[in-house]
Amino acid sequence: MSIYDISLPISESLVVWPGDSPVRITQSSHLDRGDVATASRLEMSAHIGTHVDAPAHFVRGGSGIDTLDLGTLVGLALVAEAWDVDALTADVLAELAIPLGAERVLFRTRNSDLWARGECEFCEGFVAITEDGARWLIERGIRLVGVDYLSVAPFDALVPTHRILLEAGIVVVEGLNLGSVRPGMYQLVCLPLKIVGGDGAPARTILID
Repeated sequence: MSIYDISLPISESLVVWPGDSPVRITQSSHLDRGDVATASRLEMSAHIGTHVDAPAHFVRGGSGIDTLDLGTLVGLALVAEAWDVDALTADVLAELAIPLGAERVLFRTRNSDLWARGECEFCEGFVAITEDGARWLIERGIRLVGVDYLSVAPFDALVPTHRILLEAGIVVVEGLNLGSVRPGMYQLVCLPLKIVGGDGAPARTILID
């Protein structure tokens, strides 16, 4: 059995969405200062690094992250590669040979090179799912979709893709690191923090082969 950790490490150098506060990690107490224990304080967005979006993120009155079905977040997932494309449109998705009955799809694109190179600056030109691509996923019965950058939607068109997917009940996982994972079927385990009513939450996410 091989386990692939496809979560981004959370550190103060992690790329964040423009306008979000950078990660801050401080120690309110530390053994090296003579305290009885080391205790850390984290300051960061709910949408930091590898994270899951809840419907409440883009849908008025939408449900929170704590209500997502764990049966959707755990199960067989297809890693589909679309390396030489600028966007995940309906036409591109139709060419990826995603099998009928697949319920969870993670897209490995050239975005993964950004993580591999250790880029510390936000990249606006990341590969994302277009509006027609989102509708294609719904028509195919997809229950969970994952992408290898910080948004499932293009930088200049955030709302349509998010709203289409989240209103349809599709779970959205963003910020995956798929650089060392080959295309194919894996067992996915994606567990976001259980934040009551949260619009999103960081998630430790792994694939098991």
